[in-house]
Amino acid sequence: MKIKLRKSVVFLLMVTVLAPIGLYTDNTLGSHFTSSSSRNEFVEDVSTFTFAGDVMPLNVLPQESSTTLKEPPGVVFSENSTESTSDDTSSRITRQLTEESISIGNGGKNQSLGANPIRQVIDKAVADKGLSRKVGPQKLQRSSQISGKTRTKKQNEQTVPSEARICQLKDQLIRAKIYLSLSSTRNNPHFIRELHLRIKEVQRALGDATKDSELPRNALERLKAMEQTLLKGKQMDDDCSSVVKKLRAMLHLSEEQLRAHKKHALFLTQLTAKTIPKGLHCLPLRLTTEYFTLNSSKRDFLNKENVDNPNLYHYALFSDNVLAAAVVVNSTVTHTKDPLKHVFHVVTDRLNYAAMKMWFLANPPGKATIHVQNVDEFTWLNSSYSPVLRQLGSASMIDYYFKNRRAESDSNLKFRNPKYLSIMNHLRFYLPEIFPNLDKILFLDDDIVVQKELTGLWSLDLNGKVIGVVETCGESFHRFDRYLNFSNPLISRSFSPRACGWAFGMNIFDLDQWRKQNITQVYHKWQNLNHDRLLWKLGTLPPGLITFWNHTYALDKSWHVLGLGYNPGVAQRDIDRAAVIHYNGNLKPWLEIGIPKFRSYWAKFVDYDHVYLRECNITP
Repeated sequence: MKIKLRKSVVFLLMVTVLAPIGLYTDNTLGSHFTSSSSRNEFVEDVSTFTFAGDVMPLNVLPQESSTTLKEPPGVVFSENSTESTSDDTSSRITRQLTEESISIGNGGKNQSLGANPIRQVIDKAVADKGLSRKVGPQKLQRSSQISGKTRTKKQNEQTVPSEARICQLKDQLIRAKIYLSLSSTRNNPHFIRELHLRIKEVQRALGDATKDSELPRNALERLKAMEQTLLKGKQMDDDCSSVVKKLRAMLHLSEEQLRAHKKHALFLTQLTAKTIPKGLHCLPLRLTTEYFTLNSSKRDFLNKENVDNPNLYHYALFSDNVLAAAVVVNSTVTHTKDPLKHVFHVVTDRLNYAAMKMWFLANPPGKATIHVQNVDEFTWLNSSYSPVLRQLGSASMIDYYFKNRRAESDSNLKFRNPKYLSIMNHLRFYLPEIFPNLDKILFLDDDIVVQKELTGLWSLDLNGKVIGVVETCGESFHRFDRYLNFSNPLISRSFSPRACGWAFGMNIFDLDQWRKQNITQVYHKWQNLNHDRLLWKLGTLPPGLITFWNHTYALDKSWHVLGLGYNPGVAQRDIDRAAVIHYNGNLKPWLEIGIPKFRSYWAKFVDYDHVYLRECNITP
């Protein structure tokens, strides 16, 4: 009896559970699916699900074409799969929501969204997407910040100076010297011994290294050991005031030493500029010996008829340096189209006359004409005519150069160069007397190199001026007040302190205008006024600025670029476009102290394989 009752109860329970499911399936799904035996029709019906009387696409499921069922792709995962899937899902959800909003706006049925399982799935997907959109930019921002910090850290690591450890070691030596001098640490012999030992170790580690890569392997150990010792010193004396006083004293001492070294270096530079290298001293001796072994018939140059021909291009070169004069002539001839029309007048002193002639006899500059003269043969140039000759031979001048040689007390050491005692430096003020038959002449210093054709200077109209110059007043220290004493009323009344300066070295002279305006007498007048050197120091540029005041014609700056003898910062662009480059200053290209990067412009016009140069050991 009990068994029958139990079976009936189970049966009723099964009916109670299964009956609603069957009814729901029949009433809801069964009535809306159209039977089809075709696979294509089944796919099409599933993809267009009918709900609440409306035919709507089932966008939650990915749709395929009803014509062909594609096989699943072989690639399980790709980098773009996540991105493309999220984009497709977003577009489908957006389309579904748009259709729903249209349906509601058109008076669709108001059913609870919670009762629709598909709508629940849609809402959940939208919520998840919105959350990811909110969180996504924040994560992206954080990741970008982290990557930015990583890049900055790497850049900082890359920009660490290559001598950072060397600087640390040097700083440690300074601190160690401070502790050696403090009274609180000097009383501890054990610490002092340890500190001396650490100083020696650090100094050995430093050696001559200029970069961290040149330090020995144990440099880091030495640095750490020294740091430990310095910490002991800091524990013994933590009084900052005593350390500050000691640092100030050390700084003052360093400044005094630096000032003394600068003066000494300046003196040595001036001394080097005044002296003649052994090779350049040997060369004229070798050439002079060779010259006097020649027959007198072979000691003359060709084309003598060109020397006084005013229709040719004439150059004036005053020098006692054979090699420098050779470079000027060679560089000029190299850049001329017709060397036959060019005449070089080289004036030298008695000591180098034979050597200068022998060089150009043995090394003629192509078809150009060479004329070598001895300044001692200018009988008209004497102390009764030239005030500068009279002054150069005075006792006060000799005393200034040879008896009162206190270099440290003279702020203008360059004016104490004995070259100013030579009349060779003042011949530029006597060009009409030296070349009475010429109308125009180009003056060249012996420390220049010609890089372009110069014949265009003869065709320039100087507008009645005497001299063509390249002005140098682009910088403040190249104005008149740099060279002349404007505290003297003679100077202040006659000239402007801000007047533009210019340079000798490459100057075209109109000798006819010179003679008409009696420029030589102007020069003599001011030289007589400066007999006590109160108007200007010695040199040729200050009297040149005065003598040719208001008689200068400004040339384009590309004709004459200066500074290669003292300024390593001369622009490469200016050098390349210059017709003439000038090694004005003490760092001449034939000296070892010459600026290395500028020496090649000069050296390429020297034949270092020449027998005379090899014998005198003159090398690049």
